[in-house]
Amino acid sequence: MLLGALVDVGVPLAVLGAAVAALPVETVTLTTEPVTRHGLGATRVHVNAPPSDVHRTWSDVRALLTAAALPAPVREGALAVFERLAIAEGRVHRVPPEDVHFHEVGALDALADVVGVVAGFEHLGLDRLTASPVALGSGSARGVHGVVPVPGPAVLELLAGVPVVAGPVPAETCTPTGAALLAARVQEWTTLPSMRVQRVGSGAGGRDPVELPNLVRLVLGDPVAPAAGADDLLLETNVDDLDPRLWPGVLGELLAAGASDAWLTPILRTKGRPEHTLSVLCTPQAVGDVQAALFAGTSTIGLRAQPVRKIALDRSQDTVAVLGGRVGVKVARSGGHVVNVSVEFEDVAALAAARRLPVKEVLRAATAAAHEAQPGASDTLATRDGE
Repeated sequence: MLLGALVDVGVPLAVLGAAVAALPVETVTLTTEPVTRHGLGATRVHVNAPPSDVHRTWSDVRALLTAAALPAPVREGALAVFERLAIAEGRVHRVPPEDVHFHEVGALDALADVVGVVAGFEHLGLDRLTASPVALGSGSARGVHGVVPVPGPAVLELLAGVPVVAGPVPAETCTPTGAALLAARVQEWTTLPSMRVQRVGSGAGGRDPVELPNLVRLVLGDPVAPAAGADDLLLETNVDDLDPRLWPGVLGELLAAGASDAWLTPILRTKGRPEHTLSVLCTPQAVGDVQAALFAGTSTIGLRAQPVRKIALDRSQDTVAVLGGRVGVKVARSGGHVVNVSVEFEDVAALAAARRLPVKEVLRAATAAAHEAQPGASDTLATRDGE
């Protein structure tokens, strides 16, 4: 389906075919077919490979790709995909990655899938690749080792930390090869980002389920700046099953990932269930890392995102001398006038511990010193108290 989307969006089939032909294996060819899925036109790519019962290990695949006459970016990209596959399969079967025997994913068609898709993305020269949450399917499927649950164990390993859903189709809708390609190539998991659309390609799968069109869409476009005033994003999700002792660490991880603020709000849901709404504020540039930290640190499987307008006062930082030490100070101004002065509590607590004094005494002294160091701060605060 990814091969079909690449061809449909404009990548010449010859580019993909040349990469596949460079593999030192039996002859594998690619052909295309125009199809429709629920009335939508798309391209289906057929990988034509001779029958083979060869079961390659990760070492075999690595040696094969290393020997192939491929451009360096394509070779390195394909190696990265198969390395992810080996690590995931090793975890599932509880064996070292080097001992993993690829069955379906080591076959000729899977090798062509990976090399062809990597070559197609390299041909496009993308600056950034994003993807929406992945529908994995449900039910069960039969593999080399017998019946396995859907989503497949290796798929879940490959997409750890990635937003996923089961989707409406009771069958496998994401294979390990597809999951590995997405995990290796996608840089941000989000809804359609702000862009000026140039081209759209649709790649079709072999099945045509009644639940929805069996398509992967590839949308190419140029990024556009966010709307004026909407320079931040608000990410929110409701969580009802997380150990509350984990929340302080989650908030810290979100801030470390680039969030400008993160907080919890207690809520009451249906049937009187207590939950928390986790809210995170971040810039569009930081949303990928923040989103990854959110999914990794909590039990949520989805979130809401909306642009918000941020109005911020001019701010500066300084330090003041207090009790033989120094404490950080934040100063906020509006129209050139000081409207807020606050001290860094961590500095206050550290100084109190060093001087063996109550924290409240050091806080009081530091606050007084900070106000004295800012002309007009005391007058402003006194006026507000009087109001």
